[in-house]
Amino acid sequence: MTNKLKYFIGNWKMFGDFGSFKIISKINQFCYKNRNVHKKKIVLCVPNILINFFNKKLKSKYLSLGAQNCHYHNSFGPFTGSVNASMLKKVGSKYIILGHSENRLEGDTNQIIKKKIISALDQNLNIIFCIGETHKEKIKKKTFSVLRKQIRNSLKKKFNINKIIFAYEPVWSIGTNKIPKKNELINTIKFIKRESKKYLSTKKMPKVLYGGSVNQKNIRLFSTISDIDGFLIGGASQSSKKFIDIIKNYYK
Repeated sequence: MTNKLKYFIGNWKMFGDFGSFKIISKINQFCYKNRNVHKKKIVLCVPNILINFFNKKLKSKYLSLGAQNCHYHNSFGPFTGSVNASMLKKVGSKYIILGHSENRLEGDTNQIIKKKIISALDQNLNIIFCIGETHKEKIKKKTFSVLRKQIRNSLKKKFNINKIIFAYEPVWSIGTNKIPKKNELINTIKFIKRESKKYLSTKKMPKVLYGGSVNQKNIRLFSTISDIDGFLIGGASQSSKKFIDIIKNYYK
């Protein structure tokens, strides 16, 4: 097993309350007990109302908190119900998920996502940039063209690649227990790395995560694909046991 740094990023979605800190506490304890075993970075992206509370209670060198979306406007303004990147940074967010398919379905276009990325980078947040194709696009063999368009229309060539982590999340896989075939996934991850490296004109190879029905059973398959730099984990991240088991099973 490679000793390359791997990311395990949890997306809680609309889940949790103040009592849910016990989940983070257990994951943090696991990190400390296994801090010298493998190189890993743990991030939990939680609802906005929990970030400040969790940040004040969390004392960790191994676990960071993140947000799940933001408004693209960088200062205060007439945007009822919205929260911007500056607000999220001030309450303790270090990472932010942008471009998630669920937000795209709610109206986030590539141009809106680009504005959000710009505002988040202005606040020095680390971006988890989600891209992926629908089932219909996959059937029509448009996966690569869709991913290319999402990359080129959502990013500027001057963006700092060190602050952006790509997350390949096929829309048809999220919450369905369906995952890509191994060869398809290998080819797609390689394509994302080549395309983003070329577009951003960087010598550094971009980091690409996989997300979509990741669980403690199928993680063994993913562990055999060295090009995957980590995972964006949805429902399983809402349980400390399931999340920890994913990490454990990856390194078995």
